[in-house]
Amino acid sequence: MPNFTTSDGLSLHYTDSAQGKALPLICLPGLTRDGQDFRYFAPHGARYRMITLDARGRGQSDPDPKIANYNVMREAQDVTELMDHLGLEQAAILGTSRGGMVAMVLAATAKDRLSAVVLNDVGPEIPQGGIARIMEYVGRRPAAKTYDKAAQTLAALMAPAFPDVPPARWREEVEVFYDETPDGLALRYDPRLRDALLEQAKAGPPPDLWPLFMALEGLPCGAIRGANSDVLSHETYLEMQRRLPALQAVELDNRGHVPFLDEPAALTLIHSVLDQI
Repeated sequence: MPNFTTSDGLSLHYTDSAQGKALPLICLPGLTRDGQDFRYFAPHGARYRMITLDARGRGQSDPDPKIANYNVMREAQDVTELMDHLGLEQAAILGTSRGGMVAMVLAATAKDRLSAVVLNDVGPEIPQGGIARIMEYVGRRPAAKTYDKAAQTLAALMAPAFPDVPPARWREEVEVFYDETPDGLALRYDPRLRDALLEQAKAGPPPDLWPLFMALEGLPCGAIRGANSDVLSHETYLEMQRRLPALQAVELDNRGHVPFLDEPAALTLIHSVLDQI
């Protein structure tokens, strides 16, 4: 399993399909998740050099002893350091949720390293309701003690936003992102990520992220939204298109936060954006 060492000494895990001269596509996962976030997309991404990165403190990457480093600026730096490690001058980014925020930071700070960006259900504004829902679970072990119970609970919670997703997929989700132990389900990320978010909230209101989004101007870029999402509102989704007319955008029925990226319309958009490079 490949790892690289960051400038501040952490070992971060990544995967690399190493498809010769194929277009490098770095896939950045959601807040508490890891590179396995893209397992449904992977069979459709065989034409690319698909690279995934477990952010610090997630998946198989080292936890950070300093919780202040669990922030999108440092995580964006980790991406450029991975690119340096792999000898990549440029890469496209497919960013899910938190990964999309990292992509916007990269557009603002290292645009010359990017060839394209696709945002999966994230934008420059996040409704308070979405933030509150996320904070209900970040850093907390599930009340359910087994995969079976957790899958049943997850299926019930997600049914309103994902009405056509079979129970087997929710079972797979809990198996991929939790470890079943005699004491219940264990998190596959550093639970202190919650403390980092709380500390950031104490520092004051979040900054205006629209300038980061507008840094995408001039790049091939796209946005995917789950029609039932509570993280990317329909209003923000429309405003993103108004401010950046070249943005390719698609809204997926029967999807909330976040789409799986094996939906036909999502795949069409991803390929269309990357074909512009």
